[in-house]
Amino acid sequence: MESNQEKKLNALLSEVKGTRITGSDEINITGIVLDSRKILPGCLFVALRGTQTDGHQYIGKATELGAAAILCEELPEQLNDQVTYIQVDDSAAAMGLIASAYYGYPSRQVKLVGVTGTNGKTSVATFLFQLFRGLGYRCGLLSTVQNQIEDEVIPSTHTTPDSVALNHLLAQMVAKNCSHVFIEVSSHSVAQHRITGLHFAGGIFTNITHDHLDFHKTFDNYIAAKKGFFDQLPKSAFALVNIDDRRGAVMVQNTRAKVETYSLQTLAAFKGKVISDTLAGMHMDVNNQEVWFRVIGRFNAYNLLSVYGAAVLLGEKPETVLLELSNLKSPPGRFEQFHSADQIVGIVDYAHTPDALENVLETIAHLRSGNEQVITIVGCGGNRDAEKRPKMAAIACRFSNRVILTSDNPRFEDPLDILAQMQKGVPPIDFKKTSTIADRREAIFNAGLSANPGDIILIAGKGHENYQDIKGVKHHFDDKEILLEVFEKRHSN
Repeated sequence: MESNQEKKLNALLSEVKGTRITGSDEINITGIVLDSRKILPGCLFVALRGTQTDGHQYIGKATELGAAAILCEELPEQLNDQVTYIQVDDSAAAMGLIASAYYGYPSRQVKLVGVTGTNGKTSVATFLFQLFRGLGYRCGLLSTVQNQIEDEVIPSTHTTPDSVALNHLLAQMVAKNCSHVFIEVSSHSVAQHRITGLHFAGGIFTNITHDHLDFHKTFDNYIAAKKGFFDQLPKSAFALVNIDDRRGAVMVQNTRAKVETYSLQTLAAFKGKVISDTLAGMHMDVNNQEVWFRVIGRFNAYNLLSVYGAAVLLGEKPETVLLELSNLKSPPGRFEQFHSADQIVGIVDYAHTPDALENVLETIAHLRSGNEQVITIVGCGGNRDAEKRPKMAAIACRFSNRVILTSDNPRFEDPLDILAQMQKGVPPIDFKKTSTIADRREAIFNAGLSANPGDIILIAGKGHENYQDIKGVKHHFDDKEILLEVFEKRHSN
């Protein structure tokens, strides 16, 4: 990451423990770079051990291109006496601390709130961003859908960027006078030290279910990664947890932060109750105040409670917060509704885990008013946790009148192999109502043209995404565009 600033190396290393330095630490550093192809003279090259490649292989190339210093876990056999080598036990952890120092500790200059959990991270972070802007603050957002500084949208490639990109973004937010920043904290980002060195004002836990086992290998590792975020929070921060999730209490066992709870089912600091839930909106009691919200679904009741709790913990007045929350709309691709001229309801949702799919379908079941049919279109991503594939199909069958299994982001897997694994979850009694259409566009057209007025079509799994990842290439594909195309075709017919 280039920058127009220079920083003394010894100042950047002030918080990194256990460094073994070969060469001078008095030199100036002009940038921090992870990709040896982007080296510019005077920069610090960080040799990271990744899942695909090991940055230590590129140390020689980095010095040839003019790197002034190398951060590594293992020294190369040949040292260049014009270069400073900093040997550490963990390059990723050290890089987080160095990046924070390089950009002037931007996380200390804003109120940074992190949101972690399997489901709800994007909604909660986005609701907080919308809420605090509505309350008159200048805000930043770092999410799966997009990174945003006030109205400026910066495309997002990871749920949580690497620590250099992250601090660079935070520094931009500070430069634009943001006072609050809301960030999704993925389990990967904790395990890979992407958030190391950041100073959080608070952390929120939504829930935890099976996900990302392709990366974490075991559910215990996944839980430990989520918990690691709360372990890192300072004493000055708050840790707000969903106490209805049986692992909510586990998350905050070792935290130094002030623990607060929210719940729909039990006593908590922030207590909610759903009074009524319809396709038009949700009526709730929140800490003995009745409020009407535009967003719907029990899962969103939890999201709204966590946002309300966090805002109050950040010092806002409860009544003002609830008034502003009542105007919020769901983020793109999160239970996003579309209506055809003949009253078919199309719902596009990012649900890509068994728990998220069940939440959405339970909400739809609850909202049904009569004999309308529920048609669910669902797939599973390739090169990801295969264990959830039959479960996703089984859940879709349990709550739907018709199910179409289709392709999601196959990545480097054969879509037909993924679908075959999903089909194993279809109970024999549901064979007749289940079909398999590998082409996602064709699947959406099939559902849209065969539906009757009043039916509800759920297109699950991709939500806000406007691409399909096939063999490493992202092809333009947007569930919403195809759905509206089908509705238009119905109307013209």
